[in-house]
Amino acid sequence: MPVRHAATLPDGGAEDFDRLAPAVWNPVSNAVVAAADILVGERVLDLFAGTGSGTVPAAQLAGPAGRVDAIDRSAAMLDLATAKTEALGLGNVSFHRVEPADWVPEEQYDAVISCYGIFLLDDMDAGMDRIVQLLRPGGRVAMSAWDEGALEPFGELLLEVLRGVDTERRGPEGTDGEDSDPRAAPVFVENCRRLASADLLRAWLAARGLADITVEKLGLAVPLEADYAWSLALGSGYRGLLPDDAEALARVRDTFMDRLGDDFVLNADSLIAVASRPEQ
Repeated sequence: MPVRHAATLPDGGAEDFDRLAPAVWNPVSNAVVAAADILVGERVLDLFAGTGSGTVPAAQLAGPAGRVDAIDRSAAMLDLATAKTEALGLGNVSFHRVEPADWVPEEQYDAVISCYGIFLLDDMDAGMDRIVQLLRPGGRVAMSAWDEGALEPFGELLLEVLRGVDTERRGPEGTDGEDSDPRAAPVFVENCRRLASADLLRAWLAARGLADITVEKLGLAVPLEADYAWSLALGSGYRGLLPDDAEALARVRDTFMDRLGDDFVLNADSLIAVASRPEQ
C-alpha cells in the first residue's frame, strides 16, 4: 500500500467530502470568513476551496463589486461548488482547477481564506510563503487548523486498520516487492500536527512574515453515524492512504467501522487564525 498524498487522487471523494459540509465544513468556514472581515468590493482568494463552504459566504460579503477566486486541485469538488454559487445567483466567483504553486492572479488580493486547506500544500512553508506574496500589503489571511487532539481517535484508528490490512496483503516477508512504509502518515497528517496548538499556529504564521496574528479556539463535537465517519475517510486527506484494490478497501471499511462502533463523536476542535501582511 504505497503512501500517497491526497493530491494524487484529486477527483475522488468530492461527494463524501460534501456530505460533511453541514456538520463540519460550513460552521468552521463561516468562522474563517468572519475572521477575514471581508468588505464589499474586495478581492478574495479561497485556497483549496473544496465544495465551496468558504467560497459562498466570502462571495456574499464581497458583493457584486468584489471578486472571489476559488482554486482547488479537484474538478469534482469545484463542480459542486459551482452548482452552489449558481443556485444562489452569485456571479462574482471564478473557479480554477490549478496547483496553488501555479496560480498567478491578475492582481493582488485583499484577503486569502483557507478552510483546512493549508495542510494539503506539498511544501507547507514554501507554499504559504508564496501565497502571502499574493496579498496586497495590509491584506489578511484567515484560516482554520485542527486543534491539539482533534480527529483522534479517528485518525490513529484508521491508520492502525490500514497497517493491519497492509500486513495481511504483504505477508510476513513482504514478498509483494513494495518498499514503502505502511506505518507512515500522509503528508497532511504531519502538516496538521505541526500546527496543532494556538502557539504552534501563531509561531508558524509569524515565520511567514505575517503580523497582527490572533488565534481563537472553536470547540466542535460532531456525532457521526458509521457511514458519515467513512465519508470522512474517503473525503479527506486520509484518502491518499486507502488501497486501490476493491477487496482490500472493503476490508478496511468493515474493520474500521466495526472498531469505531456506534454513537461515535468526532472531536473537530479547531483553531481560527487571522493575520495580516505588513504594510510596506
